[in-house]
Amino acid sequence: MGFGRESMVEERKENVNPEDSEEERELRCPNCGSTRLIYDATRGEIICANCGYVMSEREIDQGAEWRAFTPEEREKRSRVGAPISRYGVESLVTDIDWGGRDAAGREISLRKRIEMLRLRKWQVRARAQSSMERNLAQAVIELERLGAQLGLPKAVLDRALDIYKSALDSNLVRGRSIESVMAAAVYAACREMRLPRTLDEIALYTRAGRKDVARCYRLLLREASLKVPLPNAADFVPRIGSLLRLSGATIKRAMEIIDQARNAGLTAGKDPAGLAAAAIYIAALQNGEMRTQKEVARAAKVTEVTVRNRYKELVKKLDIKLPVSKK
Repeated sequence: MGFGRESMVEERKENVNPEDSEEERELRCPNCGSTRLIYDATRGEIICANCGYVMSEREIDQGAEWRAFTPEEREKRSRVGAPISRYGVESLVTDIDWGGRDAAGREISLRKRIEMLRLRKWQVRARAQSSMERNLAQAVIELERLGAQLGLPKAVLDRALDIYKSALDSNLVRGRSIESVMAAAVYAACREMRLPRTLDEIALYTRAGRKDVARCYRLLLREASLKVPLPNAADFVPRIGSLLRLSGATIKRAMEIIDQARNAGLTAGKDPAGLAAAAIYIAALQNGEMRTQKEVARAAKVTEVTVRNRYKELVKKLDIKLPVSKK
């Protein structure tokens, strides 16, 4: 018997009519009159703890059929609530196939095939087929592909979809490719949430060129009233450091170098990824974690020339002392 669950008994007490007498309000055992009742969840019975009389059996358990012992486990096992992803739900489309076979692969009769064609026709007519909805369906597919290629979190994808919807409502997508506008929306969402992704990196996974993506991004900033913060080189440092497998002390030192460069006014007009790569290279030299400029440039997705120029400028303007290499 389970002695820990008496919720069914308490629920019965609450559902009693308040106009009844005190004796009728309180649930008692009809055999001995005791109020010490136990709910057995295994058998679905209400049992008197005094004499063992079974007052009710086959009670319906209104709770879930699973058990959870932590809030995380309860949230994971729960099957109710809002959809997991807005952009995933909108991309679900079910169509009646044109084929003349059933689920088992057997050919269907001519009469059944004509019926399926009629159902398919009414399905197409019943479904909303406006140009904006068709455009949005294609954009969602492109967004899912970009998110998988770039490894973007769900919050960024949701924000990118909101930006694209606002552009679609403002008629900014007309005359432009869906790929370029969606790539620009993804880049704007990454900039808003300070996720280190460059425009070149996003344009690399789109069929549209970098110029088209940049042009659409400037259009979104101008027409969609987006407030995008200025790029910060410090946002790129943890990502580059993790790709190079550098220690936390080296990453912290690179952040300090970028702060010094910002206070000295050296970050204006510079590529944030290039500045982060140069700071990482200097910090690695100072902490004895040798990395070549080619390795750093590859991790930051910039050229070696950019790393070399920013490295020389930071060392000279900030008067950074580097360890002398042993020959």
